[in-house]
Amino acid sequence: QVQLQESGPGLVKPSETLSLTCTVSGVPITINDVYWSWIRQSPGKGLEWIGYIADSGRTSYSPSLESRTSISRDTSKNQFALQLSSVTPEDTAVYYCARMGTEWNLELWGQGTLVIGSS
Repeated sequence: QVQLQESGPGLVKPSETLSLTCTVSGVPITINDVYWSWIRQSPGKGLEWIGYIADSGRTSYSPSLESRTSISRDTSKNQFALQLSSVTPEDTAVYYCARMGTEWNLELWGQGTLVIGSS
């Protein structure tokens, strides 16, 4: 059974860096043709794709967030991580990690974690 679970602080102060980890169980994150993605959801913006890290380790980011985003992985722990710098209250959202296929289909999601950018 494949499962994804987000973890990290739920409150980030403005100007600081949001850091989240996604732990994947049931399948190695190096599996071919799978893109491990971060997505967020907020009332104002709806669903927004943040970026992914591919089986090879190659990353890709949303143009609107690329300058502040870094996605990395630790294959020994079967985890991938999100860092979003210079957080503002507008970054408040539920953040999800997800498994994405080759046709941009988000086929499996974590439960999501609420992150609030506030002091």
